[in-house]
Amino acid sequence: MKAVILAAGEGIRCRPLTSTRSKVMLPVANKPILEHVIDSLAKNGIKNLILVVGYERERIMNYFEDGIDFGVNIKYVHQKAQLGTAHAIKQAADLMEEDDREFMVLNGDNVIEPQTIRDLIDKHTGDATILTIKKEHIRGYGVVIASGKKVTKIIEKPTTELSHIISTGIYVFNQEIFERIEHTQISPLGEYAITDTIQQMIEDDMDVDHVLTNSLWRDAVFAWDLLKDNSMVLDRAEDYNIKGTVEDGAIIHGKVSIGSNTVIRSGCYIVGPAMIGDNCEIAPNVVILPSTTIGNNVSVGSFTQVQNSIIMNNTRISSHGSISNSIIGLNNSIGPYFVAEDRENVRIEMEDELHTAEKLGAITGDDITIGHRVLVKAGSMIYHNCRIESGKTIAQILPENSIVV
Repeated sequence: MKAVILAAGEGIRCRPLTSTRSKVMLPVANKPILEHVIDSLAKNGIKNLILVVGYERERIMNYFEDGIDFGVNIKYVHQKAQLGTAHAIKQAADLMEEDDREFMVLNGDNVIEPQTIRDLIDKHTGDATILTIKKEHIRGYGVVIASGKKVTKIIEKPTTELSHIISTGIYVFNQEIFERIEHTQISPLGEYAITDTIQQMIEDDMDVDHVLTNSLWRDAVFAWDLLKDNSMVLDRAEDYNIKGTVEDGAIIHGKVSIGSNTVIRSGCYIVGPAMIGDNCEIAPNVVILPSTTIGNNVSVGSFTQVQNSIIMNNTRISSHGSISNSIIGLNNSIGPYFVAEDRENVRIEMEDELHTAEKLGAITGDDITIGHRVLVKAGSMIYHNCRIESGKTIAQILPENSIVV
């Protein structure tokens, strides 16, 4: 079975992190989300992959190349305009062969595990099968109405809670789906949605089924959702190991992974689950608390505390800092006594709507320089290529290329 992975979208609601990368390339447990998807497919023997790429596609293609290093074979197709999921799937038609009687479709920006894929492989039937999951809050998702296994209706983003069974966006189709897409009408949003295609199949009495899974499926709708994704993946990981150097006097508790050429200096206190990448320098008396991921080539200065946070590659954090429930982007340089304040139920305005993050500190983009004694208030977002001088307090969204003096 081939798999078609949809990886063309930008992920606007995950800004500022997606200002410089596709959503599928956001890191969870030191791997892009897309790598978790590919790994789950490979572990189920699905190794012939078609990636539908678009926004920032060079980053995706440069990272995965032909897929050999990841145990798969990857071919790419470019979706030049993001015109919906059905349109994206149609781009893969020319790469299908006659003996590809059925194939899987899935999104590259959902965090899954191998068993998630196995559940669909083992139980798929009919002309189309939708992998579904039960979810308390259904806003923003496609809802599935079913009689037993048979799907009777699929509703994209309903306004009332008709069902708590939602579509994960993972499907098994046969090649007839391409012809069905040709007859899909454009939606009021100006897109060709695969849910509309499937609904038309249902109305034409075709056999559309669903398979309910209890396995891991996480959709990072907003940037702060990555913190929960990261925590869940770290907690489920089994291959924790220490490759770097841990000096005498450093204390490590629980499941902690430390990469090659990384040095943990004396006096550090690290509690897992936590992951530290390659070529890092963790100075004396640093405290790293659970659900923290630190990328490659990162340095953390003495007496700094980091908890439940994601620190991306090539970042320098000076001494006496406090970073909690935060996401720090690539190539950041952060001065001493930096504080990313956090609190619960943070209200954030995005796309003219108010959203609530359960608990959040700061989110920064890439290539940011921050002076000493800077306080970033909870929920503040700093876009890429900003410079903040010493002694400042940030309590708002900073657009890209801002200078705070």
